[in-house]
Amino acid sequence: MISNQVQSPSVLIVEDEVILALDLCLQLESKGYTVVGTATTGRQALIQQTEQQADIIICDINLRGDLTGIETARQLVSIKPVPIIYLTAMNDRSTLEQAKATNPAAYLIKPVTNDNLFIAIEIALNNFIHLSETQRTTLPQEPAPTPLGVREGETILQIGDFIFIKQNYQFVRLHQAEVLYAEADDKYTTLVTTSRKFVLRLSLVVLLQRMLDMTLVRIHRSYAVNLEKVESFNDYEIQVPGHTLPLGRVYKEEFLRHFRVR
Repeated sequence: MISNQVQSPSVLIVEDEVILALDLCLQLESKGYTVVGTATTGRQALIQQTEQQADIIICDINLRGDLTGIETARQLVSIKPVPIIYLTAMNDRSTLEQAKATNPAAYLIKPVTNDNLFIAIEIALNNFIHLSETQRTTLPQEPAPTPLGVREGETILQIGDFIFIKQNYQFVRLHQAEVLYAEADDKYTTLVTTSRKFVLRLSLVVLLQRMLDMTLVRIHRSYAVNLEKVESFNDYEIQVPGHTLPLGRVYKEEFLRHFRVR
């Protein structure tokens, strides 16, 4: 059990099985850890980690929603580099290789015993503490967004199916269906439509958080596509009107999850 004389490490649980998430929460708190929140989807996890950053994250790989656990973890460490412990019922080589690309602290196959989980947490925190600052900042991550509480970049307004984007000191109306894709360039993201381009002082991660109700899906480190504008695709590329976009290997599975097989 953790000593009460030191601040207990904080934990974020990302698990879409509610009963399991509750059990994890109770077990962790009984050992002296502080659970700052539980999330059932990747989007919820990103919002929670932005608002109240945890020291370690326990994340299920197979999540409901548009983000897998692996993609969720990739974006979470862009908010704050922290150790990630994956929980999964899948032990296939493909899933393992995708998970390894994010340098997790542990990869535990369900069902997980409490002893194994607590050992993994202690080792993960201990190893992370002893990493140099340089090593921490070289963990695989997207460009770090400013916390939403600070509100990075321009404000995006919305009414119905329209958004208003500030360009040249005035807000310009744009129908969401006009957007073809978004392209990231460091701290800036360009929204490309059929006729115009809008450059926003927002990272792609933050833009996607702001526009959760749009059908924008991450397909590459630097691209998100409007699913409603996809004309065709193969294993490597996606076609939208007038443009060919790259389909990243680690994003392909998540992209395909949005399509129903008939």
